Amino acid sequence: MRAEHRQEMKMRRRNIVLIIAYDGTNYNGFQWQSPPRVAVQNVLEERLEKIFGDKIELAAAGRTDAGVHAFGQVVNFFTDGKIAVEKIPLAASTVLPSDIVVREAREVDKNFSALHSAKSKIYFYRILRGAASNPFANRFAWHIFRPLDVEAMREALNLLVGTKDFSSFRAAGGAPNINPVRTIFAAEIFNENIFGGDILTIKIHASGFLYHMARNITAGVAAVGRKRLSVEGFRKIIDARDRNLLPATAPAQGLCLQEVFY
Repeated sequence: MRAEHRQEMKMRRRNIVLIIAYDGTNYNGFQWQSPPRVAVQNVLEERLEKIFGDKIELAAAGRTDAGVHAFGQVVNFFTDGKIAVEKIPLAASTVLPSDIVVREAREVDKNFSALHSAKSKIYFYRILRGAASNPFANRFAWHIFRPLDVEAMREALNLLVGTKDFSSFRAAGGAPNINPVRTIFAAEIFNENIFGGDILTIKIHASGFLYHMARNITAGVAAVGRKRLSVEGFRKIIDARDRNLLPATAPAQGLCLQEVFY
């Protein structure tokens, strides 16, 4: 939602919240982009105007990067449109492309903001293991051919739990004055029987995420799993607060914004 339009938008009768799922493969992230670049927000705002009959400007819980997916992205917007909330998901399916879906809709108080009211988020990062590629997983997982030491990866993830300075996992390019201290409530690793393959999923539940934080954590944990970095070495990277000590950022396609809590 454009800051200069916020007060004007809030004069509208309704504040609508949508839970959005999308395959981010074909988009330049979620946040609105100047044409000809296309982001998920561009498509949502343009197509939702057909349903609500007025100009739509979204606020979102997270600005997922190019190629990153979401199952539980949350957006809100103000409208005078009269469509009943229970009819919005079906109506949206008639105007949105197949890779963007409105899962749920509800009307909320005028003071609710998908961005500012969020308390915590869960991201999943999926890794496909094994020598053979999988055409059903290629868009949604990072394929690692070499064996992984899952117990060592679990130990590394456990080191992240708590309130810490996560500067070592913040990529250049994000807002420079953002406080790097975050709280990770839980960091887990487990197998998922999806896509017909051996999928290893990293789940991180945190109060918030720095720019590329989830993907940089995955890069470090995967290095531990491939025995390129020890668990103690990973601990030292956390304490050093230096992004340069980590390997390259994990690919975008493995990451999914799973859920946002309010």
